[in-house]
Amino acid sequence: MSTDTTTRIVELIASKICHDLISPVGAVSNGVEILEEIGADDDVTSLISFSATQASAKLKTMRLAYGMGGSDESIKLEDVHKIFDDFVSGDNRVSQNWDPHMNLGFEPHKGFAKLLTCALMMAADSLPKGGELTVAPEGEHTIVVKATGENAAFRDGVMDAFDGKKEAGHLDPKLIHPYLTSLFATKYGFKLQLEPSTDNFICLRLTQSIVD
Repeated sequence: MSTDTTTRIVELIASKICHDLISPVGAVSNGVEILEEIGADDDVTSLISFSATQASAKLKTMRLAYGMGGSDESIKLEDVHKIFDDFVSGDNRVSQNWDPHMNLGFEPHKGFAKLLTCALMMAADSLPKGGELTVAPEGEHTIVVKATGENAAFRDGVMDAFDGKKEAGHLDPKLIHPYLTSLFATKYGFKLQLEPSTDNFICLRLTQSIVD
């Protein structure tokens, strides 16, 4: 099966799952508002509201990373920043410190928002004790995503999964994201380099191909 076929199947099923789940999750939030209006227990409604908000944030992030819509060129940096901020804000372990209105110095093409989201997810996952994520342009057609925090490092197997050194049949749920990210990069014309470090930070360097 070709990379294009594989990624299209992934994008289609991810879009369907997220689309089908986002409505009932939203309905839970609406239900919480009704409970609050009739004076239900604050602790109970707060817990339900928090859980529904987190579920919605995760669905939106996964739809951006894995779904068909994530490749849309109209998605702005501000959108990625907002959606991912909601994604990481639940446990207060990881924060973002970058300007969503920055001038990249180039015009992002199709798939940029998807690959940036995937890179941010990999960066956040490299912070076992929490930390900070930054995004900055670097040279022509390149951005650098950096994760800084105590013991920052890619999880075991991530580099091999990303480089295609693990066959699909030997992947587990913790390694499917870097594997798919590599496929998405190939499909949409990006080069993503993973750069581990021993100094409590890691980098992901994302470069898009130059389109004439």
